[in-house]
Amino acid sequence: MRRIANAGKAAVERLAAIEASLTNLGNEDLLDLADIFRTEPRRVLGDMAFAEMARRNISL
Repeated sequence: MRRIANAGKAAVERLAAIEASLTNLGNEDLLDLADIFRTEPRRVLGDMAFAEMARRNISL
């Protein structure tokens, strides 16, 4: 049980690090990332990039 809990905690920490990395990207880099992941169906990283773009009120 402890191993499963630790794995879950590590996954949450990795996700938080990924979200922080997206937030710290400059607008041009964020747009480049969104362009890479814009195909449908959009993957999770693409969804995160587009959500950050919406927060910043920028678009491709």
